[in-house]
Amino acid sequence: MKSPRIHQFEINGEKLVFDVESDTLHQVDDLAWKVMSLLDAGYPVGRIKEILADEYFTQDITETLEEINYLQQQDLLWGSPLETTGTSESMVKALCLNIAHTCNLSCRYCFAGEGSYGGEDSLMSPEVGKVAIDFLLDNSGGRKRLEVDYFGGEPLLNFETVKETTAYARQRARETGVEFGFTLTTNGLLLTEDVINYLQAEGFSVILSLDGRKEVHDRMRRSPGGDPSYEKVKERLLNFLARWNGNYYVRGTFTSYNLDFSKDVAHMVDLGFRNISLEPAVSSPEDDWALSQKDLPYLEKEYERLAEYYLQKLHEKDPFDFFHFAVDLDRGPCVYKRLSGCGAGNEYLAVTPTGELYPCHQLVGDESLCLGNVRQLPNFIPPSSEAFPPAGPLHGKCASCWARYHCGGGCRAAARLVNGSFHQPYELECALQKKRLECALYIKSKINEKSTTC
Repeated sequence: MKSPRIHQFEINGEKLVFDVESDTLHQVDDLAWKVMSLLDAGYPVGRIKEILADEYFTQDITETLEEINYLQQQDLLWGSPLETTGTSESMVKALCLNIAHTCNLSCRYCFAGEGSYGGEDSLMSPEVGKVAIDFLLDNSGGRKRLEVDYFGGEPLLNFETVKETTAYARQRARETGVEFGFTLTTNGLLLTEDVINYLQAEGFSVILSLDGRKEVHDRMRRSPGGDPSYEKVKERLLNFLARWNGNYYVRGTFTSYNLDFSKDVAHMVDLGFRNISLEPAVSSPEDDWALSQKDLPYLEKEYERLAEYYLQKLHEKDPFDFFHFAVDLDRGPCVYKRLSGCGAGNEYLAVTPTGELYPCHQLVGDESLCLGNVRQLPNFIPPSSEAFPPAGPLHGKCASCWARYHCGGGCRAAARLVNGSFHQPYELECALQKKRLECALYIKSKINEKSTTC
C-alpha cells in the first residue's frame, strides 16, 4: 500500500493538512483543501481547474495552485522522504525495577495481576537492586544519562530498597561520571511526609495514579478488601502537590465505564494538578470494562472535547499539560528516536524482584520472554525478532500510516494481549493514537501563528 505523504483532517470546522515527511502543518481554506485533495489523488492541474470551475473563480484557483506549488518546492508539501535507515545498537539506557510484586490496592484492570504478576508476592532485595544498577552501567554503551524507574505493584511497599539502590547508583555515578535519573510510580497511599521529602531531595520524577472523578476512580481502584480508595488517595496526592516542586504526572486510566473521560481530566485540573496523562485501558475483550471498536466514534469526539477544554484553560491563563497533546514538529527528537518508540527489549528492560529480565514491565511473568538474570548476564543480548519484534512502525501495514513518524509503532504488549501476536497492531490503539495526534495538531493550529496558511 502506498504511504500517504499528506494527511487532511477537520476538527470543529478547522481544515488542516499535515505534511507527513516534513512535519509541517497547514491551515487551509475550502478551495486549498479541495485542490490538495485532487492533487494528492493524482489529478493534473488542467483537470483540477475544470472540476472546480463551477464553484470558484479561475483566478482564485490559479493563485491557490501557485501557492501550493511554492510550498511543494520548499519541501513543505509532499515532502521528500525522511532517511530512516539508521539502526539501533544494543545499548540499554533505562531499567524498570519491579521492586514490589505486591500492592495495597486491587485494581480491576491491573495488567500486573493486582501487583503479583501472576506469582507469589515478593520484594526486591537491595542486593538485586544494586546488581541491576551494575548491569545497566555495564550494558549502557558509554551513555552519560541513564534512567531507573521504580515500579510495582506498589514500590513504596519496599521503600528501603528504593533508598539503598538509589544511594548505590549515586555512588556508582560519582565513580563513572554517569548521571542517573529516577522515576517512581505510586498509587499515593504511602506518600508520607518523610517519603515526599526523600523523593524531593533526590530529584525524583513521580507518577501518581488517579483515575479522575470519585465514582470513576472507586469503580476500578479499590483496596484488596473491596473498600473504595478515592478519598484516601486524593488526600495523599493533594498533600504531595502542596509540597512538591519537581517533575510529576498524574496518570489515570479510562474504561468503557467512563467514555466521557474529558470530565475526569477536568476534575484533576480542578483539584490543582497541571501535568496529566489519561490512558485507555488495555484488557481482554471479555472484560466488562474493555474498550472496543464500537466505542471509537464517541472516543474520537471526546478527544476533540478535551482539546477544546485544553484551549479554554489556555485562554483563561490557567493552562495544564496533557501528555498526549505534546507533539514536537521541530524535528526533535531525531527521526530514529521517534520511530523506535519505547525501546522495549533493547534500550529499555524490566527487572523482577529476583533479577529476571523481560522486554518490558507489561510482559513480566511470561517465562517464554525471560531474557536471563541480571546476576548472570554481564553482556546483554537483545531478544530475537521472532520472539519480540523490533520497535518502530515502518513494518507491515504501519508503513502506510500517516502517523508513522510519531506513534513509535504502538505498544507491542497491548497488541499481544488483544490479538495474541506482537506482529498485528492493536487497531483501537492505532485509531486513538491518530486521533490524539490530530487533536494535538489542531491545538497547535490555534495557538501557533507560524503555521502556514493557504
